[in-house]
Amino acid sequence: MTVPPATSQPPAGLIVTLHGWGANAEDVASLLPLINLPDYQFVLPNAPFPYPHSPVGRAWYDLQEENMYQGLTESRQLLIDFLESLEDSTGVPLSRTILSGFSQGGAMTLDVGSKLPLAGLVVMSGYLHPDAVTAAKGGVSPTLITHGKYDQVVPLQAAWKARETLKSLGVAVEYHEFDMGHEIHPQTLEVLRNFVVNAIG
Repeated sequence: MTVPPATSQPPAGLIVTLHGWGANAEDVASLLPLINLPDYQFVLPNAPFPYPHSPVGRAWYDLQEENMYQGLTESRQLLIDFLESLEDSTGVPLSRTILSGFSQGGAMTLDVGSKLPLAGLVVMSGYLHPDAVTAAKGGVSPTLITHGKYDQVVPLQAAWKARETLKSLGVAVEYHEFDMGHEIHPQTLEVLRNFVVNAIG
């Protein structure tokens, strides 16, 4: 799903947002008016795998213990190819593209985003895949991490681990904790908006 800028001008940049496990692109689209970035084009891909508990949900990979991370390699390559194709379809280079994601989408953002020369990464209530982020050639893009202090799905420690891992690689990390659970709060979107404007202008 693609949402063009509200203005008739070419997009100032792209914001690609990856939904969480069991959600879909429509869920993310409902938040866009709250972000208030009318000059930007939003690209909201659906994950490639069906979600086992709902006909409309999608998944980037399996989270069941017995099949943990099954499908990750495929999703990773699909996303890399998709992101690299966006300049041809939108005219916006990766250097003006922000990759963002929530929960499982946040984990995919860290994983895939560390391998591409993007303007920035936004990880909301996300976590690190094992060995996902290595010292990327040219370094990892500036990264915003937000997390709820009372998150019962992805513990707050996951955000701390992601922050420390990225900092150890010399990544510029902006980090925020909020009084919330596993959710996207208006405060989160405000921080995201400021990060995008600073990263792209």
